[in-house]
Parts: sequence; C-alpha cells; structure tokens
Amino acid sequence: MSSKGFYSEQRRTIYGERLVLSAPVLSVVERVERVEGSRIIAAIIVLAVLCFCTGCVERKITIITEPQGALVALNDEEIGTSPVTVGFEWYGDFAVRISKDGFQTLNTHQNLKRPLKDRFPFDLFADMFTTKIDSYTWTFKLTPAVAVQKDELIKSAAGLRKEALVDPNGEFSMKTKAKKPKHPANKKTK
Repeated sequence: MSSKGFYSEQRRTIYGERLVLSAPVLSVVERVERVEGSRIIAAIIVLAVLCFCTGCVERKITIITEPQGALVALNDEEIGTSPVTVGFEWYGDFAVRISKDGFQTLNTHQNLKRPLKDRFPFDLFADMFTTKIDSYTWTFKLTPAVAVQKDELIKSAAGLRKEALVDPNGEFSMKTKAKKPKHPANKKTK
C-alpha cells in the first residue's frame, strides 16, 4: 500500500471497531471531507469580506463666518470659533447662534433636508459597500454693531412705555389718580 493522502493506512475507526476501507471508497471519503473543509473556509472568507465591506456614513457641517473667529453655538451648544466643523447624526432644523465682540449677535435657523440617497430603501444599498462623507457648508456674514445714542435710547424707551400703558381699546389706562371709595363709615352723621 502506498502512503498517499491523509489516510495512508486506509483505516478508520467507527464506533470503536476498526474498519478497513478499500482504496476507491477511501478516495471518495477524502474528496467529501476536502469539499466540506473548503466550504467552511469559503464561508469564513465570505463572512470576513462582508465584515470589512460594510459601509459607513460620516456627516459634517462646516460653519464659516465673515469675519472669522466668531463663537458658534449649534442647538444651544457651543461648538467652537469659526470656521468650525462638527459632526451630526440627524437631519432637520438647527438653531444657529453666532456672536463676536463688535458685531451684532446672529440668531437664525437652518433646515437641513435629508437627501434621497438617505431614505429607505436607497440608504441600505448606497451605504452597504462604500464609506462616504456627507459634508455641508453654511456661510454667515455678521453685521457690525451700531452704537446707540443715549437720546435715541431714551426716546425709544418712552415710546415703549406709552405702548405698554395703552389699553387694547386705544385708551390711556392711567387717566387720573384713583379716587378713594366712599364707605359708609366715612360719612359724617348729622
């Protein structure tokens, strides 16, 4: 007998008994075991490839201001000074507050709509095998702060005070001093 292959003795033990296999039967058994082994290896390779081929999405917003160096807050959370880039997970409405000394504070909202490629079922296939970065850039221009004159501020305050004292019917609410109510105890008896 030649010593070829894994079963050089051409013997196997089944249920505690020795079984002698002939050469043609042995080659069939070897082939089946090799095929099963190669299937397992192929399955492991396919799973490894699928694990490494899964895609992911990174979403970023970059906020640029003119002039640079302004403090930026996104949804009431300070994210840094401009230009600043921050990651986000959800599309929708973002409250943006930008402030800098010498400039008027800018309070605004930006709506970021979800693109079609991020809607079901397109997102499943688009993200499966690629890694992609969705990047958005918002640019804001700040206006210089205007110094308010003292006389203008006083006139504005007086006008607001008058508006506050006007009744919804258009009448001035503080006509005269309130009169004291007449009580029977205050009457002089004769």
